[in-house]
Amino acid sequence: MGSTLETVSEVRSHDGVQGVYSHASNETGTQMTFAVFVPDHAPGEKLPVLWYLSGLTCTHANVMEKGEYGAACAQYGIVFVTPDTSPRGDDVPDAPDEYDFGKGAGFYVDATEQPWAEHFRMRSYIETELPGLVAASFPVDLQRQSITGHSMGGHGALTIGLRNPGRFRSISAFSPIVAPSQVPWGEKAFGRYLGPDRSRWRDYDAVSLIEDGARHDTILIDQGTSDNFLKEQLQTHSLEKAFADAGINGMVRMQDGYDHSYFFISTFMPQHITWHARELKTD
Repeated sequence: MGSTLETVSEVRSHDGVQGVYSHASNETGTQMTFAVFVPDHAPGEKLPVLWYLSGLTCTHANVMEKGEYGAACAQYGIVFVTPDTSPRGDDVPDAPDEYDFGKGAGFYVDATEQPWAEHFRMRSYIETELPGLVAASFPVDLQRQSITGHSMGGHGALTIGLRNPGRFRSISAFSPIVAPSQVPWGEKAFGRYLGPDRSRWRDYDAVSLIEDGARHDTILIDQGTSDNFLKEQLQTHSLEKAFADAGINGMVRMQDGYDHSYFFISTFMPQHITWHARELKTD
């Protein structure tokens, strides 16, 4: 399979172009779709890039349609890239009766267990393949990257950022799953994608990564206090403790009355982009 980029759609938005694109992925062995917002810029100019990873059941379209990032990205001159959450296609294995596993629930891991290992390679897709394609196709400066995400995508942003601290200037997350090895969503997904050996799970768990020595000092977390997943699945307090134990200067903000929805995300998205912009504009 190749990496020829196909344009699905492009529309004018917030003094820029909001596009949706598709390509045949070498990593997942499937056609993958992602969205990119490119603000207006001078000819030849390279712009910083902010990656956004979505949560369970989502595609690129959820944040594109409801995230309200365009105005802030245009203001600061930031390219916003949002990939899909898993491989898709008739040949891709799935658990159709389970919203939290299979298609739409890739958990940003490289699966090692069958029947998932062939296609569920979202770690390599996000960390390696997609950045190369984006750099070849859009006016981005990969020396100025940051990453964010929501819920399962917040887990992805934290773990990818912590594993690659020299690549990302800043990391943020909305309602992230911070310790998936210790909560039902993660135990289910990791056990089936990665197998029963929990030592292999640690590379995909933000709290475990910090316990094992991973460090990044520019991290922002927003978590709603009325999030119905907070106690059982998200466990924000575990990340706060990991920050404190490791001496990491991470910022965790508990937002009173907000839930897990895109109403919450869109409320604080401009603040996150402004926060990332300060790091991305630093040479």
